[in-house]
Amino acid sequence: MSQVNRSSRASWRDFAWLKRAMPRGLYGRAALILIVPIVTLQLVVSVVFIQRHFNRITVQMTEAVVAEVQLIVNRVNAARTVQEALVRAETIALPLGIHLTLPTEPVESQRRLTDFTGPRVESTLQQGVPGFIGVDLLTNRSLVFIAVATDHGVLGVVLDRGRVSATNPHQLLVLMVVTGFLMTLIAYLFLRNQLRPIRRLARAAEAFGKGQVVPYRLAGATEVRAAGKAFLDMRSRIDRQIEQRTLMLSGVSHDLRTPLTRLRLGLSMVEDEARVDLERDVEDMVRLVDGFLGFAQADALEDAPESVDPVGLIYHLAENAQRAGMNVALGEVADLGKRPFRRAALERALDNLLANATRYGSRARLSLLLGRADMRFVVEDDGPGIAVEDREEAMKPFARLDKSRNQNKGSGVGLGLAIASDIARSHGGHLRLGLSEDLGGLKVQLVLPL
Repeated sequence: MSQVNRSSRASWRDFAWLKRAMPRGLYGRAALILIVPIVTLQLVVSVVFIQRHFNRITVQMTEAVVAEVQLIVNRVNAARTVQEALVRAETIALPLGIHLTLPTEPVESQRRLTDFTGPRVESTLQQGVPGFIGVDLLTNRSLVFIAVATDHGVLGVVLDRGRVSATNPHQLLVLMVVTGFLMTLIAYLFLRNQLRPIRRLARAAEAFGKGQVVPYRLAGATEVRAAGKAFLDMRSRIDRQIEQRTLMLSGVSHDLRTPLTRLRLGLSMVEDEARVDLERDVEDMVRLVDGFLGFAQADALEDAPESVDPVGLIYHLAENAQRAGMNVALGEVADLGKRPFRRAALERALDNLLANATRYGSRARLSLLLGRADMRFVVEDDGPGIAVEDREEAMKPFARLDKSRNQNKGSGVGLGLAIASDIARSHGGHLRLGLSEDLGGLKVQLVLPL
């Protein structure tokens, strides 16, 4: 069984080049499925028809001419003189539209390369006419010059080309090509109308993945409508779930702020050594509540996409961080022009990354790089970093990696990377963790498609 699987995989690898050559888009593949059978059918019908039908007709027509030429040659050979031979032969040739010359110069067989019926004419004449010397199908395309050896010299026979082969055989090919082109065009227009709803559904799904809500209405075939309805239901459920989660945590945060405020006021009136510790606990609870609320609102799609200059955003974030006392420096900044982003969400993600970088390291660096088909906001620090095996866990909500990050340098709830990752996904991108080559700490790349 394993040998069969290996052999099947090996045979598939042999055709890997074909898979790379095939179109990747639905339009290209559908057009290929449509055009290949039509072209193949035309080629097969054309080749078979020309080789069998036209060749058979050519042979039959040429055999009739062979019989006429044989009769003329017999009359010529039966005569005693050349003059008598011409008189006897012309009594047969003139009613048949054949012109004779006796004697004449012998001719060599010659024809055009594109003359598909010429070989059949030559072979049939050679086999049927005694004394056949050659046939000229090249000098005059509308006439046939035949040279035959007789007892009175070389006999030249000239007749119309239509006597030995069908005229205008290309008309069938032209008709088939034109008809095939028209049918392909009609089928392509119909196919485009059928594929348009699928492309609209793909654009709506891609936009929703980037945090944009594009209007979409059901259209197309039954299967496409079913897929579109499933997408609309899924989008509604996701929006409703996000809204419910945000409202729930907002309500919890609002309800908790009142007792926390009362605790603050009560503690301010207590004169005890433990008051400072209790006030610190209250502040930690406030930060926890704010962190939960920020995580819930990270993908709530509150701000609509707008045209944002990434370079201006980078300088703005670095300036704000420096004013807040963070040791943040600018690295490489690529000029990319304005792009559609949710500005508030993107600022929140990068602020979280810069806060994490300066919390666990002494300095941070913010860069903007250009990839092949994406742009990357890069935040690096000189902290302890995160081990490779812990990086996937670090991007989960409420994850706190004691072995990887120094938790004594600030109070967090493990939501900074999770919020940034959610915001990146809402823009159609992703978050990538690595090691800073020169700073030695964590390197976080917020990758967004162009």
